[in-house]
Amino acid sequence: MAAEIHSRPQTARPVLLNKIEGHSDAVNAAVLIPKEDGVITVSEDRTIRVWLKRDSGQYWPSIYHTVSSPCSCMSYHHDSRRIFIGQDNGAVVEFLISEDFNKMNHVKTYPAHQNRVSDMVFSLESEWVVSTGHDKSVSWMCTQSGSMLGRHYFTAWASCLQYDHETQHAFVGDYSGQITLLKLEKQTYSTITTLKGHEGSIGTLWWDPVQRLLFSGASDHSVIMWDIGGRKGRTLLLQGHHERVQSLRYLQLTRQLVSCSADGGIAVWNMDTQREEAPQWLDSDSCQKCEQPFFWNIKQMWDTKTLGLRQHHCRKCGKAVCGKCSSKRSTFPIMGFEFPVRVCDACFDTIKEEDRTALATFHEGKHNIAHMDMDPSRGLMVTCGSDRIVKIWDMTQVVGCSLATGFSPR
Repeated sequence: MAAEIHSRPQTARPVLLNKIEGHSDAVNAAVLIPKEDGVITVSEDRTIRVWLKRDSGQYWPSIYHTVSSPCSCMSYHHDSRRIFIGQDNGAVVEFLISEDFNKMNHVKTYPAHQNRVSDMVFSLESEWVVSTGHDKSVSWMCTQSGSMLGRHYFTAWASCLQYDHETQHAFVGDYSGQITLLKLEKQTYSTITTLKGHEGSIGTLWWDPVQRLLFSGASDHSVIMWDIGGRKGRTLLLQGHHERVQSLRYLQLTRQLVSCSADGGIAVWNMDTQREEAPQWLDSDSCQKCEQPFFWNIKQMWDTKTLGLRQHHCRKCGKAVCGKCSSKRSTFPIMGFEFPVRVCDACFDTIKEEDRTALATFHEGKHNIAHMDMDPSRGLMVTCGSDRIVKIWDMTQVVGCSLATGFSPR
């Protein structure tokens, strides 16, 4: 069922501790059980499994439960041992896990959506289960009565969700690339704002209620930090992945962001440093350096008897430039560019060698990562994906030794 890995790396990188195998289809979510050597997984093969580590060092299922429809996501609340499973048929199913993690009893089934449930959060404070689905909606239901309290529809599939338990604000990412902030109430809601910045569908969100920061990852391979608490519209762009970003976790104690992408890339971003916002791209009908016309500027092309050029943009200053005036490439980590990007010749000359010092580290998970969970108090991470394998990692070499002080995830 599970293989124990004994190798240890020579450099600072994630250490693979265990591989769990046994699912017959994609594993859509895996969570580490706090204070236990255990993992809970849900899969397209319609199973919910609780894996406990045995004396042999291998993980074996102590609970193996099959439901009527493929499992798409879950929300586990450890203190109450309540677990909510989102399904492909739109239902959310609640179970109660026994103290010894050997038994699981069905509590309720919630008719939350008309199509696949994409994400969900259980709030013990309000006794709500908030969920998003491919029926283009977010719904919130009462876990005491099982009744629907409210629903809001979007113009695109709702793909991911974060929830502020104290203020009852929900952040919903969708396939159009937008993030909507909603204030949820019993029987009603209000739309606060819409965040636009990604050029692809939103794949994952993470909300830090302490610093009031929202992080989003998308199919455009980028991560954006939204400073919600600052109320000034400040955003930071982080570019280092080569595939769609599918899972995020911000470690508030060490001020680090961990992001995982579909190609198995694992990035650890240093957020405890001075960073700058990437500039807005400027519009122009001609190169803002040499003043040569772009190809749609028919009048200037005719007047100067020249062929129009293709428009590009300098990532450092945002100016519209031609290819000749932006022939250089450079990293610029302070603006989030961890791999070489196009910069104009003038900006290239201003970038010093120390400006190219990396502010993130990149590692290989060596499998498709659809979902990731972390236990910062132990420095552990679990990843899972379409290859049906679950991997457990020791992250202490990568994310800092101060994890041992015991910060707990939501």
